[in-house]
Amino acid sequence: MAARRGLRSAAEAVLAAWDDEETQEGRLPDAVAALRAALAGTHTWSLHDPAQPRKPREGTKQQQVLAMLRRPEGATVAQIAEATGWQAHTVRGSFAGLKKR
Repeated sequence: MAARRGLRSAAEAVLAAWDDEETQEGRLPDAVAALRAALAGTHTWSLHDPAQPRKPREGTKQQQVLAMLRRPEGATVAQIAEATGWQAHTVRGSFAGLKKR
């Protein structure tokens, strides 16, 4: 989260230097350099390993739908639509998306 704050403050400094036309020439190059430095350190995520199964995020509607479908009695489109607040065509479309995974 600290990298995010550093990136945000660097971006705000660039915008402030850009908006301040009187001192733009003096502050803008320093602000841009600080922004570049902050951006250089932001790539901390790693790509998903295709060999590992994906884990659904907690508390999502997709996870709620999957839990309903895994019940012994299953779930109808109407039940899922009511639980998620989706239209029936959205529920059917989500099934198509789940099928691709």
